[in-house]
Amino acid sequence: GLADEKLGFQLVNVKAQKENNPKVNCFDSFDRHRELGSPKHLGRNWNDVASLFSRNHECLFFQLSHLTQHFLVAALKLLSTIMELGLPLFPGIKFPTPRNTVLARSSPNNLPQFSSNASSSTSISVKPPTKTVPGKPEADVVVIGSGIGGLCCAGLLARYNQDVLVLESHDLPGGAAHSFEIKGYKFDSGPSLFSGFQSRGPQANPLAQVLDALGESIPCAKYDSWMVYIPEAEFLSRIGPTEFLKDLEKYASQNAVQEWKKLLEAILPLSAAAMALPPLSIRGDLGVISTAAARYAPSLLKSFVEMGPQGAFGAPKLLRPFSEIMDSLELRDPFIRNWVDLLAFLLAGVKSNGILSAEMVYMFAEWYKPGCTLEYPLNGSGAIIDALVRGIQKFGGRISLGSHVEKIIVENGKATGVKLKGGQFIRAKMAVVSNASMWDTLNLLPKDQLPKSYIDRVKTTPQCESFMHLHLGFDAEDVREDLGIHHIVVNEWERGVDADQNVVLISVPSVLSPNLAPPGKHVLHAYTPGTEPFELWEGLDRRSAEYKKLKAERSEVMWKAVERALGSGFNRDKCEVKLVGTPLTHQRFLRRNRGTYGPAIQAGQGTFPGHSTPIPQLYCCGDSTFPGIGVPAVAASGAIVANSLVSVSQHSQLLDAIGI
Repeated sequence: GLADEKLGFQLVNVKAQKENNPKVNCFDSFDRHRELGSPKHLGRNWNDVASLFSRNHECLFFQLSHLTQHFLVAALKLLSTIMELGLPLFPGIKFPTPRNTVLARSSPNNLPQFSSNASSSTSISVKPPTKTVPGKPEADVVVIGSGIGGLCCAGLLARYNQDVLVLESHDLPGGAAHSFEIKGYKFDSGPSLFSGFQSRGPQANPLAQVLDALGESIPCAKYDSWMVYIPEAEFLSRIGPTEFLKDLEKYASQNAVQEWKKLLEAILPLSAAAMALPPLSIRGDLGVISTAAARYAPSLLKSFVEMGPQGAFGAPKLLRPFSEIMDSLELRDPFIRNWVDLLAFLLAGVKSNGILSAEMVYMFAEWYKPGCTLEYPLNGSGAIIDALVRGIQKFGGRISLGSHVEKIIVENGKATGVKLKGGQFIRAKMAVVSNASMWDTLNLLPKDQLPKSYIDRVKTTPQCESFMHLHLGFDAEDVREDLGIHHIVVNEWERGVDADQNVVLISVPSVLSPNLAPPGKHVLHAYTPGTEPFELWEGLDRRSAEYKKLKAERSEVMWKAVERALGSGFNRDKCEVKLVGTPLTHQRFLRRNRGTYGPAIQAGQGTFPGHSTPIPQLYCCGDSTFPGIGVPAVAASGAIVANSLVSVSQHSQLLDAIGI
């Protein structure tokens, strides 16, 4: 029904691999790099240093406030390989001479003129869907898809004074983070738990850094807890250094308390280096030595000192699965193991034996520090998209909705533009950036222009499962008065948190932002986090009775979770809006291969692909690329691509302008 028309999940993107030399894989695994051998000078030394850094790619639900700095690991491995082989990182790209000085965020009088609609905090000026792109059919950079990664990339490119055009197939921008409205209810389609929007400086959330560069901000409500429904108990879980210990003592055991303390004592010292390098300083070429390594050397060295011997010697563990740290500490309490598996799965779609320790270490450091808070945009997740679109338009960029890219055009071995479904050709004078998944980007490319190794690697990359969604609009009088914004339900630990129909996440954002629903009403989004098998839905006709029956059956677990969270006064039959989304929703709505959540890449077994491709002048951003899945991660990926397409001078000016 309407859910199949209105739901969407975040676009992701494609991998990077040199066409003629399989050794030049921009972000290959650490072990593979060691097999290739490091140069005796820069490469080996920098790899030793780089192993102290980490990445963080938060998932749909737990959007933490920062992205850890594993970027430097990848960048320096790449640099050493480049120097060893004497090859260019971005073949075919000639960096243009800057046309204007980068504008400082604090100079509103110097900003370019833009539509009055774009200056509003609640509206954006975006052209309605058309068969052809309005204006000139060319740009310096053409971005395919308006997910957060694509919008961040386009926004920064516009800020760098590049002519940028975003092409979005749907009639709304934002990918998974877009909002939609039905009967006065404004629904989030994806991410709902955030933090770090108000942060500034080197340690800020990369999305916050991009918004800062664009001169945009997002008003938010702050809170510090969510409801947990697990087999052992139901309780309000609070973030902070001591609150969870109280929950463990009450609902688990004293042994769980001691093991939790032991875990924190072991991993928190490792977090110092992870906060020393701003994600916005990273670029995909040798210029990273200037914009990152040299620029932030003092803070990096300071972080090593602060880590102390325990942190310094334990830093290499950041690149290994988190379960190895738990095993080395001999943590065996069932509650602790289950809880950590749950956090890992919500962060990255894998359990503790598949997630990088770096991700978990940074999450612990953020959630268990004094004064930490969570944030929710007062106008819903769509406010994030509105802010990014305003920023793009403010600096002269364009976005065209209803513009479905059918093909990426390759001429003389280089990506030169795209062909729309209606036949219009849009030329890209400098580069094409795809914000589509690695599998969907592959389908846009001429196969005879790609090496077989690249095609095979994309096709064999494992996929996370898909989602079930439930969107509801209902009367607030029928539910408990102490209703919170977030709820998580785990039915059985024994089945595993990655089992289908076992974990349900619920968001009721109108609790904090009443304007998202009509007066006296609530808006709710429930979903199963990347655990719904596509095979159950494959080949079904969305209009068939079989499809409708399966929707009813597979959505029942969400209904029951909602009834548990809202209390006995809630009656599903009284809901004014009922929308159920399925894996076919994701596949159809955003042309997402098999409706997948993204690549199922496990720590110790592989790394997320980089941003270049075998086709010169074609780049990718989003959660099929490094650093991975989640809002901060895709924002960082978009920023890396944008930074890499301009000069080091322009990049450095931007860092100066936003004070990092």
